[in-house]
Amino acid sequence: MARYYENTTTFNYSWEQVARGYWKRYPNPQSTHVLSEDTWSRQVKDGCLYTKRLLTKTNRVPKWGERFFSAKSVKIIEESVVDPDKKVLVTYTRNLGYTKVMSVVERVEYRPSGPGQTIAKRSAWIDSQVFGFSRAIRAFGLDRFRKNCNQMVNGFNHVLQGMFPRAPAAHAPPVAHALKEMREAAAAARATASALSSVQRS
Repeated sequence: MARYYENTTTFNYSWEQVARGYWKRYPNPQSTHVLSEDTWSRQVKDGCLYTKRLLTKTNRVPKWGERFFSAKSVKIIEESVVDPDKKVLVTYTRNLGYTKVMSVVERVEYRPSGPGQTIAKRSAWIDSQVFGFSRAIRAFGLDRFRKNCNQMVNGFNHVLQGMFPRAPAAHAPPVAHALKEMREAAAAARATASALSSVQRS
C-alpha cells in the first residue's frame, strides 16, 4: 500500500507574488539537486493557464538502494493550472521511469490566506512494487520526500525574498535617548511659556 504524506506551509507573500515566483524557483541555494527545467507546453484555456514542464533532478540513493536505482538522475513531469480569477494555483508532479521501483506523485494547491499570505497544501503518495523490499523503499522515499519539502520551502522563500524584498523595519530609538528628547522638548516648552508671560506682563 502506498505511503501518504501531507503538510501545510504558509508563505508570507501574497498569492500574486507566489504565483509569479513559482516559475522562477530555480536555481536557488537549496535546489542544487535540480539540474534542468524545460517548458513542454503552455496554453490558456477558459481563462486558466495550463503548463507542462520537464525537470531533471539528481537521484542520490543509499548503498543498499544502488541495486535498484542505477540512474544518476531522474526525470520529473510537472503539470500546473493557474486560475487568476479564483486565485488558485494547483501543481501535479510525478517521476518518469523507475516507477515500479518507486513512484512519487505530488499535488500542491496554493491559495490566499489572509492579507499578504499564501497557504500551500501539499499531498504526496509514495509507492513501490519491488517484491520483498517495497516497505523499505516506501519508508526511504517518504523520509527523503519530507526532507526535500523543507528544502523546497526554504528555497522558494529565498527566491520570493529576492523578487519582493521587504523594507527593513525602522529601528526604534533607545529608551534613554527618547526620554532625553522628551525632557528637552518639555524644558523648551516651559522656557517659551515663561518668555511669553514676561512679554505680556511688560
